Amino acid sequence: MYDATLAIEILTQLVGATETIIRRFKPVQSAEEFTNSEASMEKFDSICMQLISIGEGLKNLDKVTQYDLLPLYGQVDWRKAKGTTRHPQPSLL
Repeated sequence: MYDATLAIEILTQLVGATETIIRRFKPVQSAEEFTNSEASMEKFDSICMQLISIGEGLKNLDKVTQYDLLPLYGQVDWRKAKGTTRHPQPSLL
C-alpha cells in the first residue's frame, strides 16, 4: 500500500499548477502574443515551467503510488505527459 497522504499532496500540487497555466493562458488569443514583448516571453517561460512541474509531479505520483494509479487511467498518454520534464512539446501547448 502506498502513502495516500503524499499522493493527495502531489495531486493538489498538480491541480495548482494546472490552474496557474489556465489563468496565465486565459488572456492569450494567439501564439504571437508570447513573442511580442519581453513580458510576454516571461509569461511563456512561466507556463513552460509549470508544464515541467506537472511532468515531475506525475513522475513522483507514479513512483509514490508504486506505479499502480496512473495505469487505471489508460486513456491518458502518461508517457508523454511525464515527458514534459525534458522539453515541452509545441503540440502540448
